Amino acid sequence: MTVADTVTRIDDGPEAVSEPPRGGRGRRTALIALAVFVVAAVAVVGALGLGGGGDEGPSAPPRAGSLVPVTRATLTERTQVDGQLGYGAEIPLPVKATGTVTGLPEAGTTVKRGDTLLRVDDRPVVLLYGSLPMYRDLGLTTAASGTGAGTASGEAASGAGKPDGGTGDAAAAGPSASPAPTGTGAGAATVTELKGMDVLQFETNLAALGYTGFTVDETFTAKTADAVERWQKSLGMPETGTVGIGDVIYSAGKVRIGRPGVRLGEAVAENALTYTGTARKVVVDASAADASWAVRGTAVRVRLPDDRTVRGEVASVGRQASAPEGGSGEGGAQQGGATVPVTVTIKDQKSVGRLESGPVTVEYVGREARDVLTVPVAALVALAEGGHGLETADGRFVAVRTGLFADGKVEVSGPAVRAGLKVRIPE
Repeated sequence: MTVADTVTRIDDGPEAVSEPPRGGRGRRTALIALAVFVVAAVAVVGALGLGGGGDEGPSAPPRAGSLVPVTRATLTERTQVDGQLGYGAEIPLPVKATGTVTGLPEAGTTVKRGDTLLRVDDRPVVLLYGSLPMYRDLGLTTAASGTGAGTASGEAASGAGKPDGGTGDAAAAGPSASPAPTGTGAGAATVTELKGMDVLQFETNLAALGYTGFTVDETFTAKTADAVERWQKSLGMPETGTVGIGDVIYSAGKVRIGRPGVRLGEAVAENALTYTGTARKVVVDASAADASWAVRGTAVRVRLPDDRTVRGEVASVGRQASAPEGGSGEGGAQQGGATVPVTVTIKDQKSVGRLESGPVTVEYVGREARDVLTVPVAALVALAEGGHGLETADGRFVAVRTGLFADGKVEVSGPAVRAGLKVRIPE
């Protein structure tokens, strides 16, 4: 058979094209292209799993991206508010001494029990610990009785002298609470021992400073007066055995001196000296409309200016709301609304370092979802029919319901979702 016969048979067939023999090369090109198309189509069908027969392939082509498991965890949504680190508001010290200010401490000085707060008429005003303010002089009191010539000695209260013609020292009297008669003749002086909770408070401090020899109770006795004299001598004060109302100021503990309200040489004023506590704390002006988180004892996190985080706790919440600075804007309220002061204490003061003041951020728990299924937010995909879904390792998509978003993760739920299921994070 010749080449010509072969070409003739092809041309005479049902699908013959009246082309001259020299067109054979074009027909061969068309046939080859058709064969390539058919092979490609078969490959696509096989890849999509649409072909019949034996084992089925994957339900979708492999996709790029990392696989992560669905995990069970607790999600916590934290909200941040601005705060100010410091020592709190400065409070005036109740200075009851009268006279000229002759000595002032430096601002920022820490004063503890037994230390001098300031000097008035060159007399020290001493800090002691307690909740009851100083409201009277403390000491033995003497009074004359009868109509005779006998009188009470002013020194009897301190044990420094004896009445004329007396047979004993009034200051050496025992701790009895009964008046102790002194002197002779028709007139006599009686020494009365002061009683009260303020006496107990003072004697507790005196004993804590090392001046003992008396019973710590509610009675100011001659032995108490002896200890007071020793204490006064150490301070360079006249040894009277009596504590004046302006000699002592009480506070709950050691204090940090604030800015003085007077200068040396000026008369003592009501705000002569201010103080704060010695522990650093944070004050937050919280929105009055959204302050439900601010409950005493609530744990918070304080982010310092150097980006370190320390633990804090809500200590107090103001009961009066304050309008924002600058007055109200349109509609009667400025943007941000009224605020209430929230004080946050920091138990571990060493964690703050040497920082004394500055702006900070307080983080508190807004919402929390415990023991829920979670995935990274990046694993969520939008479904064509609406809502969200997850892509499994084999390319299937399962619909999920989303809950709390926090810390880069999201709460998910649905009948096809379980802990340990591998889902894909698309690239």
